[in-house]
Amino acid sequence: MSEYPWSPAAATGVGSHPGQDHVEALRMVFGELPDLPYLPELPGRGVGADMTGRTASLLVELPVEVQPSGWRFTDRPGRDVHRARDHLSRDLDALEEIAHDYEGPLKIQACGPWTLAATIELRYGDKTLADPGAVRDLAASLAEGLAGHVAAVRARVPGATVLLQLDEPGLPGVLAGSVPTASGFGRLNAVEPPVAVERLRTVLPEDVFTLVHCCAPDVPFDVLRTAGFQGVSLDLGLLRRRDEDRVGEAIEAGTAFFLGVVPGTDAPQRDIGVVARPAVELWNRLGFDPAKLAGQVVLTPACGLAGASVPYARAALARCREAARVLGEDPEVRDDREGRDPGRGRR
Repeated sequence: MSEYPWSPAAATGVGSHPGQDHVEALRMVFGELPDLPYLPELPGRGVGADMTGRTASLLVELPVEVQPSGWRFTDRPGRDVHRARDHLSRDLDALEEIAHDYEGPLKIQACGPWTLAATIELRYGDKTLADPGAVRDLAASLAEGLAGHVAAVRARVPGATVLLQLDEPGLPGVLAGSVPTASGFGRLNAVEPPVAVERLRTVLPEDVFTLVHCCAPDVPFDVLRTAGFQGVSLDLGLLRRRDEDRVGEAIEAGTAFFLGVVPGTDAPQRDIGVVARPAVELWNRLGFDPAKLAGQVVLTPACGLAGASVPYARAALARCREAARVLGEDPEVRDDREGRDPGRGRR
């Protein structure tokens, strides 16, 4: 029995999909990823379906609207946030129809507080990140909105075990002090790790398996572990050898890893053994028990699929599912498939 909400040798997606047909996207997800499906996002539908707008529509008592410079807090909700809520409501209606009798893990995604703070502007035009008090209010509002969203999904699919993924591509820049000001002529001050941890903790529901997706270099593993995330999703192609010790510490502490191994945009499909190999080799280099690989590691595309064609998106999810099965094979069989000597775990 796995100690994680999914069965061993599972695969899933990051979140975004191409096109505008949310019903077909849901059918694709549940058809190709029956062990760990998720609620897809379709930013191609326009303003309000983007990552920022979709999550901003969940905020409680913090209305937003779209200005020429992007999303901004305002006195009352603009029509674009109403559009975002309509998109999400239709997505949940379709989810209820397609997954009404589903039982098992179900992943949903939302933008994390730091990426949101680095994106949404305050009423007077600077980014929310520039005002620590505004960031605190944003985190509190997001926490309430996420709790409501999780409850809504549970009500629509009672048999689901909900996993919440927060997308934080902007977090490394927030910590490094590289986020530009609204004018673009300066950089906002770096956020200290303890403050980053505190705001992340604020938004995490206590009764939900939480993971964070960061498809950027310099993933702040220590901050994410301290904040309490149970899983980390990343592009394995961006992981550097100097980061592997921290990855090993996280694995040893029980953190699950969702490893992006298939390109997020159209590319030739590779053999499933080749797709799985980077994850297997990382696990072996770190010296962990091969028998635990399939339970603690989930395979995904490298990032969202919004920039892919619909046929490629389907093929990419299928390839992740097929490659994930390789992780569950006997190590000798697996290594024989790849033409290598079996690695031996040390931990």
